[in-house]
Amino acid sequence: MQPSSKSTQLPIKTKVWDIPTRVFHWGMLCLLAALYWTASEGEMEWHQICAYGLMVLLAFRIIWGIIGSETAQFKHFVHSPKVVFNYAKQVKNKQAPIAVGHNPLGGYMVVALITLVCLQLISGLFATDDIFTEGPLYASVSSEVSSWLTWLHKKNFDLILVLSAVHVLAVIVHRFKGEKLVAAMVTGYKQLDRHVELSFRSLVIAIIVFVTLAIPITTWLILPVWQQLI
Repeated sequence: MQPSSKSTQLPIKTKVWDIPTRVFHWGMLCLLAALYWTASEGEMEWHQICAYGLMVLLAFRIIWGIIGSETAQFKHFVHSPKVVFNYAKQVKNKQAPIAVGHNPLGGYMVVALITLVCLQLISGLFATDDIFTEGPLYASVSSEVSSWLTWLHKKNFDLILVLSAVHVLAVIVHRFKGEKLVAAMVTGYKQLDRHVELSFRSLVIAIIVFVTLAIPITTWLILPVWQQLI
């Protein structure tokens, strides 16, 4: 009996996500949930603390998207509309390859979420609940501008929830296709169908960047609110 000439390519376990990227992903998820809960329950001091913590994470992610590990860099996963359109056609025809990091559609989702969260944080700096809590920059604008930014702050969060739901749905769809995106974002590893060489930045660099961002935000924004709690 002649052996089959058709060989099967075994999946290759490959590290694709570094620790800073994974910490950002799960940290943002937890903080967004905490922000939703604290706003719903009227725990506005904790709401502010969570918002400033998210500000540190987001500022770090933007910097890490420029100087970080290969798959964390924006240039690795933000492609031209033509590339995204072609990838969408491949998805429709069930011919899309397994992406090393974020796929072209997922890359646009990342940019959209980061943009909306930035807008949420900036608008919150000027917002007020008209009772007890005001953003740290509330007094620097007129009441009309603050009122508009407060409205934007509330409505924009609805958009964040919608995009988050779309993101979760996409993860579920990929899971049915056999691509375990959640597991990859936990362990840092994916099962790829080809050998890929990736470069990763030192964790020490990530810590230095994070601490450099955290110190001023903690000093100027988080500590004053914390002192009100205690």
